[in-house]
Amino acid sequence: MSPRHIVLPSPIGELTVVAEDGALTHLLMDAAKYRPADPDVFGDEAFPDEEPFAAAAVQLRAYFAGELHDFDLPLAPRGDEFQLRVWTLLRAIPYGETRSYGDLAGALGDRNLAQAVGTANGRNPIAVVIPCHRVIGRDGSLVGYAGGLHRKRFLLTLEEPPADHAGRLF
Repeated sequence: MSPRHIVLPSPIGELTVVAEDGALTHLLMDAAKYRPADPDVFGDEAFPDEEPFAAAAVQLRAYFAGELHDFDLPLAPRGDEFQLRVWTLLRAIPYGETRSYGDLAGALGDRNLAQAVGTANGRNPIAVVIPCHRVIGRDGSLVGYAGGLHRKRFLLTLEEPPADHAGRLF
């Protein structure tokens, strides 16, 4: 089956969802740095009620409303072996938490891979669902986000745990 796509509105701009054979291959922000130039990647426009597009729309709305913390969508990102390993690690970062590029490199067995992890992170084809926005600099700074740092800040703020009110006087 050839790829198909829909465009969904979101608080961070339009999101293009591309699927092939029932699995998401891309979820791209309108201003993604590495947005594919080849129109064949997107295929024809799909109907919003087709699967997996309907499920993606429902889950993305719930995520942006703060009601969904874990996506349950069929994914088929395309990349080399190293990229796929990095993207698997990204999916293991819990909602509301962050990791540094060095943390991910260490999980791959070599802290010297931090720069390569950053490159793979930036090439993540399924933004938001594969949470590359949860990767920050070693010092806690917001660095490198193919969708723009303002979007990364928005997503991290959305996922920020509520302030603990226990023990407060007011």
